[in-house]
Amino acid sequence: MPLNSIGNLSELRTLSLRRNSLSGFLPSDLGSCTELRILNLESNNFSGAIPSNFFNLNNLLRVSFSGNRFSGEISDGFNNLTMLKILYLENNNFSGSLPDLKKLSQLNQFNVSFNRLSGSIPSSLGKFLAPSFLGNSLCGPAGSLGPCPTNNPTNQSDKLSSGAIAGIVIGSVIGLFLVLLVLFMLLRICRSKKSFRQVNVSPVRLPENQLLSSHSTIVAENHDIENVVSGRKDTKGIVRGKVCDDRTDGMVFFGESFELFILEDLLMASAEVLGKGFFGTTYKAYLDRNVEVVVKRLKNVCVSEKEFRRKVEELGAIGHGNLVPLRAYYYGRDEKLIVYDSMPTSLSAVLHGEKVSKEALTWVIRSRIAQGVATGLEYLHSLGPKVTHGNIKSSNILLTEYYDAYVSEFGIAQLISSISNAKMTGYCAPEVTDTRNVSQEADIYSFGTILLELLTGKNPNSVINEEGIDLPKWVKSIVKERWTIQVFDPELIRLENSEEQMVSLLHLAISCTSQHPERRPPMADITRRIKEIFR
Repeated sequence: MPLNSIGNLSELRTLSLRRNSLSGFLPSDLGSCTELRILNLESNNFSGAIPSNFFNLNNLLRVSFSGNRFSGEISDGFNNLTMLKILYLENNNFSGSLPDLKKLSQLNQFNVSFNRLSGSIPSSLGKFLAPSFLGNSLCGPAGSLGPCPTNNPTNQSDKLSSGAIAGIVIGSVIGLFLVLLVLFMLLRICRSKKSFRQVNVSPVRLPENQLLSSHSTIVAENHDIENVVSGRKDTKGIVRGKVCDDRTDGMVFFGESFELFILEDLLMASAEVLGKGFFGTTYKAYLDRNVEVVVKRLKNVCVSEKEFRRKVEELGAIGHGNLVPLRAYYYGRDEKLIVYDSMPTSLSAVLHGEKVSKEALTWVIRSRIAQGVATGLEYLHSLGPKVTHGNIKSSNILLTEYYDAYVSEFGIAQLISSISNAKMTGYCAPEVTDTRNVSQEADIYSFGTILLELLTGKNPNSVINEEGIDLPKWVKSIVKERWTIQVFDPELIRLENSEEQMVSLLHLAISCTSQHPERRPPMADITRRIKEIFR
């Protein structure tokens, strides 16, 4: 990098040049960019020592120098960067001992692995695990790293007594027995767990259409240079009702997610397309350091920026054990993103996926899914009479590997233009004409359709025909002819002996999908009745 190429950018807040072929020393004028918050130079060929004026950048939050050829000692000048939260120095040629970074009280991600460091790990860095220090000659408190050697008194004998040797042998035998016992128990536990299908994911790039900072930003990665300088604008986030730190790249985070990734990580991530719909496209993004998130790229957003931020931050403050929490969002002129926790699969995938066998969905598992979804929706509705999900469907019911159910995308419908009747799904209540204004009774109709989906194994979107026969109408017509047994998924009839519970849940689902909204039971009653059915 040529000298005097960066230092004049006094308002620069994000500088990312990762994965290029840049070489030479770190330019000394970088120390003039005192507003810099994020600096990412990983996977280049920079060399030499870090210049002393670099430590004037006391607004830095994240620094990544990994994968270069920096050398010399790691300076205790890092203590000047008191706001630093992330420091990656791995895969370089740093030597000497580690400084005591006791002034970096906010540091919670740190890595100096595979350098040429030696000596003991300072107590201030002892909270980080052994992988952060591997590939060096370090010792100390971190994880499985060995203790530092101590000097024996000169008058102590170098030879072990026979009693000591016997003690070592006996202790080794006992230790080996305990290790084998633990391995045996772990093997039994692993065999008792169900195995789950792994999906090979082909890399897909998230669209990058101007997903850039509202602050001055330089992003130049993989030899693709893009320079954007715009006005300053502060952005505040919510941590379950509390304000986050100010971000520099337009992302607003909730909870502890601030430390996991930045906007550029989303842009560069390999991704799997999970689904496309009127509300937008959903991706699973595979980030560095084994972080996975789900990104909803919204389209047809019809509210102002102020209203969007207000609404999404309200949603981000909602927390419950059966709701998928919002982790972050981004609002730009051309792009609006919402980021969620990643889950292994969805109810739609396990019920209707081409490569998934429904044999694993026993009646016990389906009943647990029903209870989980009901509990999550009951909590949402308890927050106020106008609080609704607005888009309940099986693809928005996410499942863990143990089939614990989590409801996702609640409240997003209120941000999107209303869908025409022709595009409404088989989960939509008949009285809904404006998808931005869905009542709690309409949510209950959609939940009742989910129950019918669990009971019948049929996809509500695939049974609609020209005569307007949807899944609830089809079920009611079968029950009316007293052929109730024909309603249920053949997999349940073949494998289970729980017809009484199935019929009880079926009657509840029929109540939920009444054509008359006022006849549908409230979610609190539904949850209570489901618990009684499976008691």
